[in-house]
Amino acid sequence: MMKRKYIPDISRQMAQCEANYLRIMKLLPDLDSCDEREFQVSWPEHQAYLRLKVDERFKYTSTVVISHSYEKSSPWLETPGLVVRLYHDAAMAEVICMQRRKQLSGAYPYPNRQMHLPDEKVQLNEYLGEWLSECLNHGHTMETVFSG
Repeated sequence: MMKRKYIPDISRQMAQCEANYLRIMKLLPDLDSCDEREFQVSWPEHQAYLRLKVDERFKYTSTVVISHSYEKSSPWLETPGLVVRLYHDAAMAEVICMQRRKQLSGAYPYPNRQMHLPDEKVQLNEYLGEWLSECLNHGHTMETVFSG
């Protein structure tokens, strides 16, 4: 059986990055002035927390670290933090790496030493999209709106 080389679907990836940008901008409409926002995402069986932390701001790009944790998290299983680059001129958001890792490549040969999947970057961008969608559909901000 002949092994087929992974060929990235660029238009699908761009659509995912555009959708993620819109989702992030809905969650952080005040990106220029807000440094961090945390959301509680609730389902009938459990709760999770999603944190968006602005790491860098430039004229055409921003970098946001997005992490999540569960109400009942395991002490031995760490959830990955995603480093996301926002390209404001192109209205796209792309996962560039996971916390404490080097920048991701668009495609990897398989097998490889780092155990990356051939489409690891695509999967991480889809994973980000799922978390952002869950936050938009089932989440609420953890900030105090009124103080008295």
